[in-house]
Amino acid sequence: MNILVIGGGGREHAIIKKLKENPTVETVWALPGNGGIARDAVCVPGKATDLDAICAFAAANPVDYAVVAPDDPLVLGAVDRLNAMGIPCFGPNAAAAVIEGSNAFSKELMKKYGIPTARYEIFSDRQAALEYLKTQPVPVVIKADGLALGKGVIIAQTPEEAEQAVDAIMLDKKFGKSGDTIVIEEFLTGPEVSVLSFTDGKTVVPMVSSMDHKRAGDGDTGLNTGGMGTVAPNPYYTEEVAARCMEEIFLPTVRAMAAEGRPFAGCLYFGLMITPDGPKVIEYNCRFGDPEAQVVLPLLKTDLLTVMQAVTEGRLAEVPVEFSDRHAACVIMASAGYPVSYEKGYPLTIPEDVADHVYVAGAALKDGQLVTNGGRVLGVTAVADSLQEAVDAAYDMAGRIRFDNSYIRHDIGARALKAIKA
Repeated sequence: MNILVIGGGGREHAIIKKLKENPTVETVWALPGNGGIARDAVCVPGKATDLDAICAFAAANPVDYAVVAPDDPLVLGAVDRLNAMGIPCFGPNAAAAVIEGSNAFSKELMKKYGIPTARYEIFSDRQAALEYLKTQPVPVVIKADGLALGKGVIIAQTPEEAEQAVDAIMLDKKFGKSGDTIVIEEFLTGPEVSVLSFTDGKTVVPMVSSMDHKRAGDGDTGLNTGGMGTVAPNPYYTEEVAARCMEEIFLPTVRAMAAEGRPFAGCLYFGLMITPDGPKVIEYNCRFGDPEAQVVLPLLKTDLLTVMQAVTEGRLAEVPVEFSDRHAACVIMASAGYPVSYEKGYPLTIPEDVADHVYVAGAALKDGQLVTNGGRVLGVTAVADSLQEAVDAAYDMAGRIRFDNSYIRHDIGARALKAIKA
C-alpha cells in the first residue's frame, strides 16, 4: 500500500506515524512534508494548495490511497480531483468541506436544523455590522467568514475593540478575502472541548476528547495561536455531556449535511463550549485539529488506515474503533515572537530516544541539519496512566530538545488537572 499524505505540519506527522503502524504500508509520500517528517516519509516538494501539482504527482506514481489533511486543499476540492483520477481518499469533498470553509454556511446550517450554537448575525456590509454591534453586549465574537489559518476570530472586550475588529477584518483585510463577510456572535462561557470524529456520512465515531491551549502565554494570556499544547481526554467532557453531544450535535450535524446534499466523509471536528445551558457548537473543522491530533491519535488502539478506508468506503459501522483509557499531553515548542514575527534557521537537536514522541511542524533540512522553519516548530507528546504523569513526561522531553529562540507555555494541562482535582 502506497499512501500520499497532503500537508506538512505536526498534524500530518502524527497521521503519518500512525499510518506506518499498518504492516501493509510500503511507501508514504508527504506533499510537501517538512524536514522532520522526512524521517518518516518521502517528502515531495510543492504546495498543499497546488492541486495541479498534486494530481501530476499522483498520475506519475503508484498512489493507492490519499489522505488530504489540511483545510485549504479540502475546501479547494483536492479530494474531488483525486477521486476523479480513481484514487480513494480520506477527507471530505469540496461540497462537504464548506462546513469549515464558510462560517456563515455552518451557522445557517445549525439554525436550520436546530443544532445548539451561539446567537449570531451575518454581515457583508461594514456599516450594517457596526450598527448591529451598538445593540450587542460585550464581550462579543467577530469571525471572518472564510479560512484564516485558525486565527480568523477576534473576541472584543469593549465596544471600541469590536469596531476595530470589524475594520481590521473588513477594511484592512487582515485575513484577506476571508473577511469580505463576517459573523458576529454572542460570547459563550464555559469550558471548551474539542471532539474529533470519524464519520462516513452515516455513522459517527467520536474520538477521545481533548483540551487545546490557544493563547500564546501562560495563564491563557497573549495572542491567539494555532495552539500551544493540548491534553486528552478533557475532564469536562463527561459521559453525560458526551451522550447529549451525540444526540443534539454530532448525529444531527451529519444528518443535516446529508440532507443538504453534502454528505460528509472524513474527520469532522466539533469545537464545543459546555455552557450553563448545555453543550453548544463554537466551530466545525473539516479535518483533524492541530495539535489535537497529536494527543488523540497516540491513544487510538485500532489501526488508523483500517478506520480511514472504512470511512472512505462507507462501512464505518462495521469497524470497532477503540481508544486507550490512558492520558496524553502535547507541549508545543515555538519560535519566540510567534504568532506575529519570528526568526528561522536555528539548528534543531532532537535526542534519538525522544524522536518517536516528536511531531515536527516547522523545520527544514539544510545541509543535512534540521533547522527551524516556522512559528510552531514541533510538538512533544507523552502518554501515561495519569494526566499529571503525561504532562511531566512531555515537559521532561521538551527540556531535552534544543534550538535557539525557543519558547513554550509552562502550564499545559493545568486547567485540566485542576478540574480533575475539583
